[in-house]
Amino acid sequence: MTSMTSPSSNPSLNLWPYAIIGWFAIFISALVAWMVFAVRQNLDLVRPDYYEQEIRFQEQLDRLNRTAAVSSEMAVQYEPATSAVTLRLPAAHLAQHPMGRIQFYRAADAALDCEVPLAMAADGVQRLSVRALRVGPWKMRVTWSVGSTEYFLEKTFIIAGAQDDPSAAAAPVK
Repeated sequence: MTSMTSPSSNPSLNLWPYAIIGWFAIFISALVAWMVFAVRQNLDLVRPDYYEQEIRFQEQLDRLNRTAAVSSEMAVQYEPATSAVTLRLPAAHLAQHPMGRIQFYRAADAALDCEVPLAMAADGVQRLSVRALRVGPWKMRVTWSVGSTEYFLEKTFIIAGAQDDPSAAAAPVK
C-alpha cells in the first residue's frame, strides 16, 4: 500500500477583498468628515437683510448716478497720523442742511459695523475718529439727502497700526 501523500492544502490568504473594503471605509469616512466640516461653517450673508437690499438695487444705482454728478465737489480722506476720516460734501448741499448717516462697514465681521449720524460743521466738513475701529480694511458708506433727493458715497480705506477699543463706535473728532 502506497500511501499517497499530498502536500498540505493551505489556501493562500487573498488580501484584495480587505483592501477594497478598507478603501471604501476610508473614502466614506473622509466624505463624512468633510460634510461635517462643511455643515459647521458659518455661511452668514454679508447682511441679514441681503435679499431685501437686492430688491432696492435700482434705487441705489440712482443715488450713485446723482452722486457721480457732484463727485468733483466732494472729498473723503483717511488720515493715518490722526486716525481720523474727513468728509466734505458739496457746498450746494450744505445750504440745504443735508440729513444722513455714515456707516463704517467691515465685510469680514458684521459685528464690528458701526454707524454715526451725518453732522456737518459750518465749514462743510465732518471729521470722525476711527481709533476705535480694528486694524484692516473698512468701507465708509455715506448716505444723505437734500430735500427729497438722496445721495450715496462709498470709500474704502485700510486702518493700520494698533487701535484702542474695537467695540466702540466711531466718534466725531472734537
